[in-house]
Amino acid sequence: MKTILVGAVETSHAALVSICAAGHAPDLVMTLPPHLSHRHSDFVDLSGVANRYGVPIEYIEKTNAPETLEKIEAVQPDLVLVIGWSQICDAAFRAIPRIGCIGFHPSALPRLRGRGVIPWTVLMQERNVGSSLFWLGEGADDGPIAAQARYAVDPDKVTARDLYDRSLRAISGLLPPLLEQIAVGDIPREPQPQTGISICARRRPEDGLIDWSRPATEIDRLIRASGPPYPGAFTHGPDGRQLVITQSAPTEPDGYYIGLPGQVQAINGQGFTVACGDGRCLDILEWSGADIPPAIHSKLGKTT
Repeated sequence: MKTILVGAVETSHAALVSICAAGHAPDLVMTLPPHLSHRHSDFVDLSGVANRYGVPIEYIEKTNAPETLEKIEAVQPDLVLVIGWSQICDAAFRAIPRIGCIGFHPSALPRLRGRGVIPWTVLMQERNVGSSLFWLGEGADDGPIAAQARYAVDPDKVTARDLYDRSLRAISGLLPPLLEQIAVGDIPREPQPQTGISICARRRPEDGLIDWSRPATEIDRLIRASGPPYPGAFTHGPDGRQLVITQSAPTEPDGYYIGLPGQVQAINGQGFTVACGDGRCLDILEWSGADIPPAIHSKLGKTT
């Protein structure tokens, strides 16, 4: 069975490693050229794995460009795997492989279709989540399910990194046996339920701006949702410099510090404590953007 893998991120890398190790190396890898790596905060160069397994690699900028379609047609693939690729695959693209195109989505479809799914999973306080391999169609993430993994998480502790790593493990476990199943003519296509559908809006780096007037639990949730492999939640120091915050925890004991929202209440080594809008505080455990923590009793956030 001839296959092509299209992707450019950590998930693509996990998929490629798993199928190559299982003896299902694709006939071609298509990925972004290095000068476009800035398009993804989780970009991974796939050339190392491709070269190790003797897989040809093509660099493409646009999924549906005539030159891209020509490269796919030259392989005459049975199956195209679109894993970790943010561009839409048009009908002309999807019509080339004999069997079809399979995509990957880091949710238990049909819940949480769309963009920015992992951050939204944290922000929506989802408890039962998953990862799905599905057949690409005309709609967004609405094609039949080929394989799916489900798992429970703690919505008060889970981070974007936790969910991303779970999705990496899921695709590494789901994809090799699925390819074996398809290769012998057993092609799973389970229609998605028409109930429980939800669609996520795109999130941008600026959506990580912290509003210190919000409750501490809400700010902590934003920090967990926006952290690695994504750009991170951020605020501004007293000097206007942007501080990116990637880990926080509720201050104990509750009510120990009293201060204004955004005010630095204490400094502990490289960490510091900030008051929030509900009178509670957060300990800032990991951050970047300055050499030292903001001064005690200084205010975070842009001032007018």
